[in-house]
Amino acid sequence: MTSGWAGETGVALAGIAALCLLAAALLILVAARQLRRAHQAQAAHRLARDLLKASPTRPLLIHPDGSLELDSALAQELGMASSLPALEALAGEDHGLDRDDISRLRELLAPAVLSGERVETLVRIAGSATILDVRGGAAPPGSPPGTILLWLSDSGTAAAERSELSARLAATEQAFDALTHLIEAAPFPMWVRGQDLQLALVNRAFVTAVEATDADEVVKRGIELVESARADSARQGAVEAVAEGRPIERHQPATIGGERRMLRLVDVPLPGGAVAGYAVDIQELEDARLELDRYIASQRELADRMTAGAVQFDPDRSLSFYNRPFAILSGIEHEWLDEKPEFDRLLERMRENHRLPEVRDFPEWKAERRGWFTSAEEAHEEEWVLANGDHLRVVGQPLPDGSLRLIFEDRTEQVRLASARDTLLRVRTATFDNLFEGVAVFASDGRLYLWNRRFGDFWSLEESWLAEHPRVDELVPAFAARLVNPTAAARLRELVRAATTERRAEQGRISLADGRHFAFAAVPLPDGNALFTMIDVTDSSRIESALRERAEALEQADKVRTDFVANMSYELRTPLTSIGGFAEMLNGGYAGELSASGRDYVSAILESVARLSRLIDDVLDLTQGEKGEVALERERVDLAGMVRSVAEGMEAAARTKRLKLKVAVGEGTGSVLGDSRRLRESLEHVLRNAIAYTEKGEVRVVTRGDDGQAEILVSDTGPGLTPDAQSQVFERFTRLGEVRGEAALGLGLPLTRQFIEAHGGTVQMSSQPGQGTNVLISLPRGSR
Repeated sequence: MTSGWAGETGVALAGIAALCLLAAALLILVAARQLRRAHQAQAAHRLARDLLKASPTRPLLIHPDGSLELDSALAQELGMASSLPALEALAGEDHGLDRDDISRLRELLAPAVLSGERVETLVRIAGSATILDVRGGAAPPGSPPGTILLWLSDSGTAAAERSELSARLAATEQAFDALTHLIEAAPFPMWVRGQDLQLALVNRAFVTAVEATDADEVVKRGIELVESARADSARQGAVEAVAEGRPIERHQPATIGGERRMLRLVDVPLPGGAVAGYAVDIQELEDARLELDRYIASQRELADRMTAGAVQFDPDRSLSFYNRPFAILSGIEHEWLDEKPEFDRLLERMRENHRLPEVRDFPEWKAERRGWFTSAEEAHEEEWVLANGDHLRVVGQPLPDGSLRLIFEDRTEQVRLASARDTLLRVRTATFDNLFEGVAVFASDGRLYLWNRRFGDFWSLEESWLAEHPRVDELVPAFAARLVNPTAAARLRELVRAATTERRAEQGRISLADGRHFAFAAVPLPDGNALFTMIDVTDSSRIESALRERAEALEQADKVRTDFVANMSYELRTPLTSIGGFAEMLNGGYAGELSASGRDYVSAILESVARLSRLIDDVLDLTQGEKGEVALERERVDLAGMVRSVAEGMEAAARTKRLKLKVAVGEGTGSVLGDSRRLRESLEHVLRNAIAYTEKGEVRVVTRGDDGQAEILVSDTGPGLTPDAQSQVFERFTRLGEVRGEAALGLGLPLTRQFIEAHGGTVQMSSQPGQGTNVLISLPRGSR
């Protein structure tokens, strides 16, 4: 019994303990919640306090009993305690509120306590210009009834804020007006569409573009800037701008002022669903773009016609253009280049084709050329010498957009020509210095440009001074000091001037004081310069002088000989006439009958007299012809009869040498007007020479003629003449070969030419050794 009770008692105590623990736990939870709420209340209190301190408005609490409770900041500003017994305690002489303002405030508080009306007034702080704005009313719920809460703030701050807001409003209105005027004065159309996307506002440029009367007409009629068959097409940009919430730009043509123009249309969405837009005329840009495209096409076509290779890379270093000369120069197929390879790949391909110079570090070399894309220099120029000896001039030009243009010029031929030119210049210099002549070249301004060593030696001029390229005016004093006649130096200056400015060549001679003589010449050159040459003619001058003296002596001797022959001919004619006369008397029997042998002797004397008389006449004719004293008798001469008569007279001489003498008289032979005796003698001289110099064969005489002239051709089968001999046969007293008789005297052909030329005709000879000789006599017909 006892143990049972004890057990029950233990269970009860355990239950009580559990309940106590549960109650303690609940109390702890409640205490924790209350503590958390207390902390939150403290935080809220601190926040409210801080907000109150930061606020520009200060509270004033008026209790129902009339006592005052001031904010600490307000009490400090008024110079009073935080608690005051009545409203009048706020008054003061140099601090506190103005008494009149407090009276007016008290009047306003009574209705506020009774009916809860709002209190709004202004009060001044005594002794200052500060004005406080007082606003308030019944205190919030929870306060005792009749409690009034007033808020005091410095009205100066509010006024400043209102002034600032007014200024901002005025500035905004001014800016809006300026923007409105700017939009109205804009040279391009601008518009605003409402929420229904219909035109609401347009500017003056829009009205002008659509040729309307005013903006109202445009808005009322809904005249769109861009014509379209679809009504909503003109508003398509506005629809997209509203849907996407961003500006939409498009290009569309329109008719402006009667011209078709391309416009750039921009629609900008505005808050509230409205859309603003504007249009810019880009026709000139389109024209410029098309012109640029045509220019680029023409440039590429021109590049294909260039002899230099051209290639261009984009900023990403891919090939964008190449011309045919580059493909040929690089040895790369067009198909591979059309794939637009990268810059490095192109260089590597050119290296494989041996079209790059050999370098030690190719990657570094390639990287340096890759740096041309971003180089600050305007151009890079290099000379590439390839392994096969080709010379390339490479110009790399970085472009503003980051691309690169390369130009390849094959200068192999130019380098070779330059080398050849240098060789020629060295040869020319060596040639100049080794000439016997003194050579100098003067530029168009008269300055000495080139000279050889002998030129300086002739004038005893220092090489160092000539290297300064003096003008010809500076050389004249040096020339004058070396000349026999110093004034002749000015002549040399005039020669250079004439050759350079007047392009006239001149020459002459000068004599130096040391006894030397020079022949000089100034010749204009094609490049505008003048070539001045000097050659030492001292020896030739002496020889020339000697030859001149000899020629004068020979002329004098020839004159003496001619006069002697003429005088002797006249002197011989008188005794010869006597001999002939006496011989004719003997032959006529005046001295008695002669024996047969005597008659033969007399005949021989008469024949010799006739022959000697003929020779004397020939000599006289020859000497008179040289003096121009040949007298001709003009009569009609039958050439056919004269030829036959002369041929018959020469038959005996031809038979003696067993030659055939043939005569062929043409139908056109006719007659001429001239001296019959002189013409006959001319033909006799030619035939006599032909028979004398022909040993076998024949001698032929052929005549022919036309309306203007008659010709007599005498040909033989003799040994012929050399060109040198032909030039001598018409000189008097010239004997060719071993021949006897009158032909050996050398009078016949000179007399023939003299007589024929006196008639206005010509005598021509053609001959070749071993093929005979032809003599052609041409005579004009003449007129009475």
